[in-house]
Amino acid sequence: MSVPGPSTRRRRRAAVLSAALACSALLTGPGAQHAAATAAAAAAAQSASPSPTPSPPSRPVTVPRLDWSPCKPGSPWECATAKVPLDHAAPAGRTIDLAVVRHQATGPGRRIGTLFVNPGGPGGPGTIQVPQNYDAFPKALRERFDIVSWDPRGIGNSTAVNCFDTTEEAKTWAARPPAGFPVGAQERKTWIDAYEDLGRRCEKRDPDLLRHVSTADTARDLDLLRRSVGDPQLNYLGVSYGTILGATYANLFPGNVRAMVLDSNIAPRAWTGGAPQEDPRTTTLLRMGSDRTAAATLDRFLTLCGSAPVARCAFSAGSPGATREKFDRLMQRLRERPIGSWTYARTVADTVSGLYIVDPGWTALAGRLQALSQGRAPAPPVYPPPPPVDRPNPYLGDEQASAVWCADSPNPRDPAAYHGLEEDSARRAGDAGRYWTWAAEPCATWPARSASGYDGPWNTPTARPVLVIGTRFDPSTPYTGAQAMAGELADARLLTNDGYGHTALFNNGSSCISAYESRYFVDGTLPPPGTVCRPDRVPFT
Repeated sequence: MSVPGPSTRRRRRAAVLSAALACSALLTGPGAQHAAATAAAAAAAQSASPSPTPSPPSRPVTVPRLDWSPCKPGSPWECATAKVPLDHAAPAGRTIDLAVVRHQATGPGRRIGTLFVNPGGPGGPGTIQVPQNYDAFPKALRERFDIVSWDPRGIGNSTAVNCFDTTEEAKTWAARPPAGFPVGAQERKTWIDAYEDLGRRCEKRDPDLLRHVSTADTARDLDLLRRSVGDPQLNYLGVSYGTILGATYANLFPGNVRAMVLDSNIAPRAWTGGAPQEDPRTTTLLRMGSDRTAAATLDRFLTLCGSAPVARCAFSAGSPGATREKFDRLMQRLRERPIGSWTYARTVADTVSGLYIVDPGWTALAGRLQALSQGRAPAPPVYPPPPPVDRPNPYLGDEQASAVWCADSPNPRDPAAYHGLEEDSARRAGDAGRYWTWAAEPCATWPARSASGYDGPWNTPTARPVLVIGTRFDPSTPYTGAQAMAGELADARLLTNDGYGHTALFNNGSSCISAYESRYFVDGTLPPPGTVCRPDRVPFT
């Protein structure tokens, strides 16, 4: 995922992937020695790379004009709307709107340029999530760069995929799929029927839009936005799904890369499938390893919780082993006797989502699990206040993440295949495997494929090297994804975050990561090969 969205289902889908999808898998990666070897190999490849090839000539597309104005009276954020072609291959045809936000650099006379940020997903609304997380950016970046984000095509406040005529119709549909994932034959049928119905509704509403919300379309939009702000080259931070968007941009416009950080990575070949898209054998998320990494991160959560006193981790049973047994007993009890709306599947989904943000997320998750273990429904969550933008609560239905993900990345087209995939994943990853398997099932009956997707190559030499960040205990995008990204890009350096949670910058601060990131964006300095950063604080200590 990405920065968490407004609902559990949104977080589930954006977790790639979500991001996300959010928005949008992580087992512990190989040890530091292997990480160092990988980074050294990437550095050697970098030094041997030929000089960057120029970007392909631009199509005759009109560069959007951005008329900035305060999003709200007194707000430090400015808003604008960019008009871009629906189909970049037919720029004279239909146009769509992109909602864009900007916070100007705070250091007078020290501005370097614009830093474009994609917070993940697919389906993460940048106009909401980036303002909400602005304080997480290192001071040096806030001083030296205008921070700009946007809602990608199909999402949020931009021209959005919306498959319902009314809000009530959307709410009625959203109540149909079981929370978390389906358990048992009847719930599987309900789930499959609901998402098949969603696909039919979407196909009727705007089939042309469904075919033109690909990652490659958004990468071309990003280059138009770069030109709109007058930057000769791109500065970009992409997290979770934003990493595959960044990799796509780097290979479509390699000469335009000034500085690019990819944090919590999707392996490019996991996204494209590496096999004929007509017959994928498994899902995007299982190819990524989201099930294994979520299981490993959950195990680490239970180990650290069990090693702490109850005063620091409410769910602690006094030792790691006893705390794992307590969790397993709770899952079994919830299978047999839900506590109000807290079913087994909803609790598994909440647990995986709760692992994204360490502070205060892990403490809050421990409190919810303890309440359930005592037979009580947890208190409702308290969400942060909306950011000071003019439209802080756009419609973010499931179909928005699906429109990007399902049309872009291959997943099995037979709904009946997912139960077998679920059982296979559960054998290797436990409860988290069931959650991540069913997260992809809506793609089985999604009606559209991208008209202009990008499947590689991924090794086009860029004007400047790319900085790739991977976290060892990430419940969504595995450390192995960062290793694969660093290895597949032509010119990349891997920085290892020996910590926890999904995304190093936004959610799980490390002053070490922030310092390296800031130096790289400001003057292009890369961390030494094999560099490993540790979190500022270990959970529950």
